[in-house]
Amino acid sequence: MTYIEKTLSQVLREKAQAHPDHDFLIYADRNLRFTYAEFDKRVDDLARGFLAMGLKKGDHVGIWATNVPDWNTVLFACARMGIVAITVNTGYKIHELEYVLKQSDMACLCLIDGWRDSDYVAMVNELVPELKTAPRGHLNSEKFPFLKHVVYVGQQKHRGMYSFNEMLLLGRHSSDVELREIEAGLDTNDVVNMQYTSGTTGFPKGVMLSHRNILNNGLGIGDNQRLTEKDIVCLPVPLFHCFGLVLGMMAILTHGSTAAIIEWFDPLLVLATIQKEKCTALYGVPTMFIAELNHPMFKMFNLSSLRTGIMAGSPCPIETMRQVIDLMYMKEVTICYGLTESSPVMTQTRYDDGLEPKVETVGRALPGVEVTIRSPETGEECPVGVHGEFCCRGYNSMKGYYKLPEATEQCIDKDGWLHSGDLGVKDNNGYFRVTGRIKDMIIRGGENVYPKEIEDFLYTMPGVKDAQVVGIASKKYGEEVGAFIILHPDTAMNEEDVRDYCRGQISRFKIPRYVFFVDSYPLTSSGKIQKYLLREMGAKKAEELGIGT
Repeated sequence: MTYIEKTLSQVLREKAQAHPDHDFLIYADRNLRFTYAEFDKRVDDLARGFLAMGLKKGDHVGIWATNVPDWNTVLFACARMGIVAITVNTGYKIHELEYVLKQSDMACLCLIDGWRDSDYVAMVNELVPELKTAPRGHLNSEKFPFLKHVVYVGQQKHRGMYSFNEMLLLGRHSSDVELREIEAGLDTNDVVNMQYTSGTTGFPKGVMLSHRNILNNGLGIGDNQRLTEKDIVCLPVPLFHCFGLVLGMMAILTHGSTAAIIEWFDPLLVLATIQKEKCTALYGVPTMFIAELNHPMFKMFNLSSLRTGIMAGSPCPIETMRQVIDLMYMKEVTICYGLTESSPVMTQTRYDDGLEPKVETVGRALPGVEVTIRSPETGEECPVGVHGEFCCRGYNSMKGYYKLPEATEQCIDKDGWLHSGDLGVKDNNGYFRVTGRIKDMIIRGGENVYPKEIEDFLYTMPGVKDAQVVGIASKKYGEEVGAFIILHPDTAMNEEDVRDYCRGQISRFKIPRYVFFVDSYPLTSSGKIQKYLLREMGAKKAEELGIGT
């Protein structure tokens, strides 16, 4: 494999010079388009605006937004001036936002109004009351000493915040000299993006990813789909995830393709965008494809332009894969597996693989990435057909967890192997299968949910003596969150009380779908809780109650 030894900014500039009039970003629902050259100029304006505001190389800037048109502008402007972009989960509530603002040492937060039932502006004002009185650019927050600026990604004015148009205007009236000097001094191994992923130890960890990490991962992913500058990729998955940012934007950028972006998932808008723009590729988790296939207007749309794409996040039912191939014309659809720490993809099926590998495996190792199955007990490589832990080594291994060196050492061993915590097996043809998880992680509709984080939160609820969280099988989402709670004596509580306590404090997808009150937990002889028995109990109780999954 020939590696890209450049920065995101360099690759964007090269594409803009080679194909200035070629579409880079499209929003079909509002007929908004940016060519490579137009987008490159917008990135320049924002980067100079950041500089004029006082941000500098090495600072951390957060982007908390759905897939709005300027989400990518923020990402690439950060990359252009050596700033680390912190991609913030759109589902975060105030409890999670507070943690990330503080742990990441964020100097500036760029945000939209909000999403669904979350008012981002109100949450930030609650956490940073100084915004209401501090002049813009002179914020001094007692709780967040690094935070100096807040930018509203839109035209509306908010107290203490810059609007996006003001930032662009500031940049247009600033010199290009300093920006070019900074850009020339950047290195492909610099950290460009930090994504927060939850861990078994509780709160999320900031995964530091370099230009080299994500550009080369995107290159390999796009190669396995045969992407070229002629391809138009419909992208309804969140950009704050590696799925949207790396599998999506980095694969598109490195191949000079076009991104047809959906601001938030709507199956009808996806179908309409594919027809209108003649998209050749479509991304999504299985539940997204199921929603599109089952939409009552599905047959009204011409999807014959589709050829390839990616389905990832959770296993795909074989019937869904057949329908995607036959009814959506995606004969070259691929499956990916990985984790944020591996930038994220370590294995992928190829465009010409048959149906069986696409539903029974997660493909073969990406070029330039070593993937092995290793014994969790001995660390030795397992023979073909023997189950063990997925491990990988190569250009794609993260730079580490931010300010957590011990956690980094636990994830990447002395020989450079990154340990996934997932169990799998390799066959004679080099294809890998995922068979389970060493960790207790729950995967709900493509979202990773770590029980320890939810358990720690439930412990803060008055009346809760103990809480154990497990995944309970779901036909729709793969797994749902189930909580087994032991109450303090003389405490009265019902399931809805628990959900009400969670609402507005933790992300909706983390709120327990099932809540069971118990007197004790099944234990091993050494006193450890047997979570696999809780999962079995949860599935049985759900069935008995007639609420199914």
